[in-house]
Amino acid sequence: MRNHVGMQAKVNRYGYWFTLPFVVVFLIFNAWPTIYTFLLSFGNLEGLKPDFDIVGFKNYSKLFTDKYFWGAVGNTFIIWGLNFAPQLGLALLFAIWLTDVKIHVRGKNLFRAIFYLPNLLTAASVSLLYRSLFGHPIGPVNQILLKLGLIDNAFMFFRSVTASRLIVAFIQWWMWCGQTLILLMAAITSISPSLYESAVIDGANDWQCTWKITVPLLRPMMFYVLVTSMVGGMQMFDIPFLITGMHGEPDYKIRTSAVYMYNIGFQGKNNYSYAAAISVGVFIITTVLAVLINKITAERKPRKRRAYVVEGGVA
Repeated sequence: MRNHVGMQAKVNRYGYWFTLPFVVVFLIFNAWPTIYTFLLSFGNLEGLKPDFDIVGFKNYSKLFTDKYFWGAVGNTFIIWGLNFAPQLGLALLFAIWLTDVKIHVRGKNLFRAIFYLPNLLTAASVSLLYRSLFGHPIGPVNQILLKLGLIDNAFMFFRSVTASRLIVAFIQWWMWCGQTLILLMAAITSISPSLYESAVIDGANDWQCTWKITVPLLRPMMFYVLVTSMVGGMQMFDIPFLITGMHGEPDYKIRTSAVYMYNIGFQGKNNYSYAAAISVGVFIITTVLAVLINKITAERKPRKRRAYVVEGGVA
């Protein structure tokens, strides 16, 4: 018995040594930067100063009344909304189509690869690609529209707020729709076929099976996609930053909260403490929204019926 206990302790000790590299890397490159960001948000570090003093909630009081910050948050939600709605809808449609046994689509793996390929491209290359596609006046999109007679003169897409937002939202959808599709397909294939067989025996058609079985059982996965997409949307930086003039032009309507944080922290006065406060503010907003979404989408337990004693029995 003692030998068994000693061997178990030795195995546990080796396990600690194997996990130590991960713990060290996590503490240095993840935990400490996070803690330092919170500390920095209460200071006054900017410019070339080597250290900072604690100023309390001064940065947060400024953040609360900063119209540019709230404008950037509004821009972020608009672009994310334009991206997420079609992303989830089309991914769900294609996931149901590609996993339907009756349709038996050939080359499912090929379709998965094609949909997922844009996610493997770097943001810099994608930004340059779409910048040239919608370029003025000789971009391919302008040339096609001119030849079709849809416009008389070349259109300056990146001078239009609506066009710029739609382009950025389309790029985000194009890059991330494949990942959403893979997740939804994995969730659909995990649904027991016996549920569909029972529904067919009871007389349900394909439409009823989809909306009464598939979609309700996909609710946890769609909630996961919603939350992760929202977190990623609040961190949207590379495409809006690279496809415009690095400040969210035109009229700062493409400037997301992450782009605004970068502008404050690494351009101009290099106000690192206020940029840290912005990042903490974005974190708080994201956390609150995730909790609210969880509350709204959580399954509600049926209320227990109370028994009332009445004359002649129980009601």
